[in-house]
Amino acid sequence: MSAATAMRYAKMERIKPRTLSGFMELLPPRQAQMDAVMQVLRETYALYGFTSIDTPVIEAAEVLLAKGGGETEKQIYRFTKGDSDLALRFDLTVPL
Repeated sequence: MSAATAMRYAKMERIKPRTLSGFMELLPPRQAQMDAVMQVLRETYALYGFTSIDTPVIEAAEVLLAKGGGETEKQIYRFTKGDSDLALRFDLTVPL
């Protein structure tokens, strides 16, 4: 790295990492606990014939808004990509 590049990096503000509101971040010890709990749940569900599903986190906004009612507009992060009106799904009730 050149001296000029090093000086630019030294002048840059340090960004302090933080967990965003509404999101969970599990470091290794807590993740191990979560994995153990999830495994017990999977095994218990399997005893009764249930299997897991994995649905997209991103949905067409119209799907979320049609099934969720007026409060949903406040609970989703909505954005466009090209011509698509998309939203992040906030729970699993819509795909179920």
